[in-house]
Amino acid sequence: MSNSITAYMFLAMLLLSIGFLGVISRKNIFVIYMSIELMLNAVNLMFVALSRYNDLMSGQIIAMCIIAVATAEAGIFLSLIVVLYRRKKSLDSDIFNTLSQKEAL
Repeated sequence: MSNSITAYMFLAMLLLSIGFLGVISRKNIFVIYMSIELMLNAVNLMFVALSRYNDLMSGQIIAMCIIAVATAEAGIFLSLIVVLYRRKKSLDSDIFNTLSQKEAL
């Protein structure tokens, strides 16, 4: 069982690293969002693997709660992406650094 837990943890750390690199290296808001979701799923994989290793259900319950919150967050974030795209006609994150300021005419 210890070999399988190390494989799951290695996979989760790999997914977390790929997601982190995607967040810091990309400028497209949609790609950044997908990288954040990848990191979230890596954490879920860690919770489930550790829960299975310790014969507990708490990690799986936490993962289900995280998935439920992530679905609500996905709806809000994707609607925000649509609104920002309609307003600026681009998904480049550099454009959105002045969201709180009024646009000059």
